[in-house]
Amino acid sequence: MAVTRAQQPVATTSLPLPVRTRLAHPALLLTGILLVALNMRACLAAVSPMVGEIQRTFGLSATASGLITTVPVLFQGVGAPLTPRLTRRFGTERVVLGAVLVLGAGVLLRVLPSVAALYAGCVVIGVAIAVLNVSMPGLVKREFPDRAAAMTGVYSTTMLVGATLAAGLSVPLEHALGGGWQASLGTWSLLALIAAVAWLPQVLRSRQERAAASGAAAPAGPAAGRVAGRVAGRVAEKPIEGIWRSPMAWQISLFMGISSLLVYTLVAWMPTILADHGMDRGEAGLVFAFSNLVQVAGAFLVPLLAGRMTRQRGLAVAMAGLNGLGIALLLIAPVSGAWVSATILGVAQGGSLGLGLAFIVLRTGSAAGAAQLGGMSQAVGYLVAAAGPVGAGALHQLTGGWTATLVLMLVLATVVGAAGWGAGRNRTLG
Repeated sequence: MAVTRAQQPVATTSLPLPVRTRLAHPALLLTGILLVALNMRACLAAVSPMVGEIQRTFGLSATASGLITTVPVLFQGVGAPLTPRLTRRFGTERVVLGAVLVLGAGVLLRVLPSVAALYAGCVVIGVAIAVLNVSMPGLVKREFPDRAAAMTGVYSTTMLVGATLAAGLSVPLEHALGGGWQASLGTWSLLALIAAVAWLPQVLRSRQERAAASGAAAPAGPAAGRVAGRVAGRVAEKPIEGIWRSPMAWQISLFMGISSLLVYTLVAWMPTILADHGMDRGEAGLVFAFSNLVQVAGAFLVPLLAGRMTRQRGLAVAMAGLNGLGIALLLIAPVSGAWVSATILGVAQGGSLGLGLAFIVLRTGSAAGAAQLGGMSQAVGYLVAAAGPVGAGALHQLTGGWTATLVLMLVLATVVGAAGWGAGRNRTLG
């Protein structure tokens, strides 16, 4: 497929919908985006402190318990390619609303007193998050075309804030509500309901605009000319042809996928790595929590920097280098260098998330293209990422230590740098 510096408008004789819509009040739009973003990681992070209790409740093995966190990640990859078709057919606003409601339903399904419901809820949650992961970059691209990278930083930061709050509040909620892990995890369905209510004005306004566009096609003569004049300059969104054959699309996908693999591997095993090297388990948990907190700064600042650059090659290589440096410190000084390693990895992981999402809006020329690239990159990314925790655990069991796992992660960090060098070119897919 062709890769060009600018995407040219495509002429059409129909009355297309506008590339950018003036939805409900900008403050309501921003509030809706932030509340949706809060949900996109919260229900995943909330379950981590509860895995032990869930395991005891159902008598699960360690492997079966690990699937509680792995299944949603896997199905984020499975569900991602379906989203561009949904948004083209039903509109982004309705798809986002539906995904948030499905997410809330999945949270409630997960806490029913059944192992089958537990895993079914994990599947539903993963698919719903996949739809939101792919829809949001296209929405941001359409509604904030001149500030897409900055807005990507805002909503990616909000995602991490939601995850941090959920991880920190799960146990206190369990104690406060007195209903065990089920009450604590079920509470997060209320956050999804609040986000759905806040998003409803966007759906209503979108429906009004679609009705107005349909009505404008009916008049004939001079009236039709005036309608045509009002829609002059608006172009139908055209999907990117042959995106799965594009080297740049694959570079972006690999950057996101391997970066996410490194993140999910350390989410699963970092406290255990520190404890196995002699650190107190309580301190290991604090180090891990601190690393997650630092991710917020990286996720906010890196997309802002990316939006001010014509090329992001150096930024991508810097994120890969920081990932490598943090992993190397875990390898050579796991206890004495733990806090420094946590700081470096926090910046690298949050920054890589923000930069990967920024690539989706910076390397495409339309909201449809952003949704399409998001579908591909996140399908590849989450399928790759799902292998990280399981593979690291298997390698640890095979070798009896963490050295081989960390060395392999160092090698993968160099692959991230190479993929980011290609993804950071000043080119537009089209």
